[in-house]
Amino acid sequence: MEGGNFGYSRDYLDRFIQSQDSSVVNKFQQKYWKTKQTLIKVTGKKEDEHVVASDADLDAKLEVFHSIQRTCMELLKVIEQYQRRICLLSQEENELGRFLRSQGSQDKTRAGKIMQATGKALCFSSQQRLALRNPLCRLYQEVETFRYRAISDTWLTVNRMEQSRTEYRGALLWMKDVSQELDPDTHKQMEKFRKVQAQVRTTKTSFDKLKNDVCQKVDLLGASRCNLLSHVLTTYQTTLLHFWEKTSHTMAAIHESFKGCQHYEFSTIKTLQDPVDKLAKKKGKNKVKAETEEAKKEETTDDQLISLVNENTSDKAREVGGRGDRQHGLTE
Repeated sequence: MEGGNFGYSRDYLDRFIQSQDSSVVNKFQQKYWKTKQTLIKVTGKKEDEHVVASDADLDAKLEVFHSIQRTCMELLKVIEQYQRRICLLSQEENELGRFLRSQGSQDKTRAGKIMQATGKALCFSSQQRLALRNPLCRLYQEVETFRYRAISDTWLTVNRMEQSRTEYRGALLWMKDVSQELDPDTHKQMEKFRKVQAQVRTTKTSFDKLKNDVCQKVDLLGASRCNLLSHVLTTYQTTLLHFWEKTSHTMAAIHESFKGCQHYEFSTIKTLQDPVDKLAKKKGKNKVKAETEEAKKEETTDDQLISLVNENTSDKAREVGGRGDRQHGLTE
């Protein structure tokens, strides 16, 4: 049954169908096809290539949005680590400067003056380095505000668009299912098809509106981030340039004031293998020498024992000889 046969316009017919489209069964069918489309999206099943191709520009904008969202989070982490390391570096630089000043004050030579001047320069550099934290803190606050407000607002619009796209594609699946069983001669089936077709038009209108909103917000989001980084990083770049100018000027002045100083000559041991070998050889020689001395002592002791044995033997022979002489005298 065509609406034009009764003198009604197509828009009037669609509004009439939508006004009648409030039954429980129709709502249940809408929920069913929406859930089916959600399952298709979650499971990653292949969808109609023409429907997917029609949203290619939208998917490209979503990739840009997710990239902005991810890089902002990474930038916040990097800024936080950078601030922590600047503080640690400044602290170590200040400690080194104080050490050089204390040691230089004890040395009355020209080297002590050099250490004192260098220590003062390092302490000055450590103080100036902390000035970099102000623009970094400002950058962190700006990026965090950008993430909480601009990105969050765009994210809400993207979520609404995704829900609308799911409803629209679910309605397309419903219309495809109805059109496969459509019999133009059956009044009831034609009326059902027109209801589904009106549902597709309604969801498409809502989806197109949100799709346009998402594309505009993503473009605005990218431009806003560029302006934000350009403005805040300019301040950081200027502060960094001033820091290097001050420190380089101080170091250059120290270098000029101590020109012509006598340099110390240092010898660097490239490897410890040779000293270790020499030490091992020295220990071996000492061990051999000790063994030789012990052997000589043992030989001397043996000689002494032999001489003592010989003396004892000669004494005993003399005693035996004396006794023989006395016995022989008595016999005579």
